[in-house]
Amino acid sequence: MPDRIYFDHSATTPIDPRVAFAMTLPNGECYGNPSSLHSEGRQARDLINRARAQVAGLIGATPAEIVFTASGTEADNLALLGVFRFANGDRLGHMITSSIEHPAITETCRFLEQNGVQATYLPVDEHGVVDPDDLAKALRPDTRLVSIMAANNVVGTLQPIAELARIAKEHGALFHTDAVQSAGKVPLDVGQVPVDMVSMSAHKLHGPKGIGALYIRSGVHLQPLVFGGGQEHGLRSATENVAGIVGFGAAAQLAASDMTDEAVRLVQLRYRLLAGLQEVLPGLSDWPSFQAASGPSLSRVCRSGGRIDPVVVEFG
Repeated sequence: MPDRIYFDHSATTPIDPRVAFAMTLPNGECYGNPSSLHSEGRQARDLINRARAQVAGLIGATPAEIVFTASGTEADNLALLGVFRFANGDRLGHMITSSIEHPAITETCRFLEQNGVQATYLPVDEHGVVDPDDLAKALRPDTRLVSIMAANNVVGTLQPIAELARIAKEHGALFHTDAVQSAGKVPLDVGQVPVDMVSMSAHKLHGPKGIGALYIRSGVHLQPLVFGGGQEHGLRSATENVAGIVGFGAAAQLAASDMTDEAVRLVQLRYRLLAGLQEVLPGLSDWPSFQAASGPSLSRVCRSGGRIDPVVVEFG
């Protein structure tokens, strides 16, 4: 039986062996609680500090701007709910998102709407791209937050995040992006792009499941969702998942160092796959205008002359 080829890397990625090896230390001899003051606790805290710097380095942030969560979904929830909980009883106001966000965003928006927040869902064009002019027209005096994903999790469309963030900032609204599908695959430098918050997840870039992170620009204030011992700058109380955090750090560092070469490799694989499919399925097209709007790791293939569901594959 031929070896199975796993294409569904947009759902999750296998752990890189180098990441798995890095996680053996907190799973073995460095078992302490990072909140403890004794040497075992300090060793665990040092591992977290190193990983925080590695994740921050992936997007050009400072370590103090990274808050670890249990998932990308939790990071999205902390960004959206944290902004409106910080309203402290004031008029809650308005937020803007797109019509093609991940459920971690859309379901949170629905919850906010049920609790008094007004939400606008921007349309997208035939390639899944938000028109910056639509954002500019949708902004209101009471718009507190704009949340637009960096890369779509189904078709891979890359949004013009830099321009969208600039428009939001000129209006005085906070800008959040769900970068779970793009972090480590598409460059993002928060020193150059005026985003206020960025959600990430380790298992999308060959790290472990059960660990995510939220970048929060210095000066942005959120209310926590979880209360307790005050871990993660008071925004995510709970004893930290040291092994998961270490794995995230290792995966982020590897992604940062390999990103350019990996993008070239993935594009080459995309065209190799298309050529092979066209040999057995005449009429297939890679929809060039769509590919120009998408990241290197996803491909959408369509067949003329009949109605079929688009095939979405990601190479890792």
